[in-house]
Amino acid sequence: MARVVAFIPDLLFGSNVLGALRAAGHDATLATDAGALTRELEGADVLVVDLTLDPADRIAQLRTRPQGVRTLAFYSHVETEVRALAEEAGFDLVVPRSRMAREGAALVERLSAPGG
Repeated sequence: MARVVAFIPDLLFGSNVLGALRAAGHDATLATDAGALTRELEGADVLVVDLTLDPADRIAQLRTRPQGVRTLAFYSHVETEVRALAEEAGFDLVVPRSRMAREGAALVERLSAPGG
């Protein structure tokens, strides 16, 4: 299974995502600020990023990330321009928050699979 860092400042939603990832067998850690993210990214396979708050800042902050770390970002479904910005910035997979809530563990599995 994958080593996953979830950069989700919303503690309630972040805890839900973490629980689903751990239940699926992933080694998952929650980073709620930029400092924790920097510390936790070492050795990560997948980075999950919340783009629902300050998406432009978050996207700019993550334009440079460690090689080999796959990225899964989620956004508010009403902000379709955020999806376009994230895809343009090179995020591997960008989904609405509702899909992240339903399928987060499966999406991480897909990204962490060889050739994913």
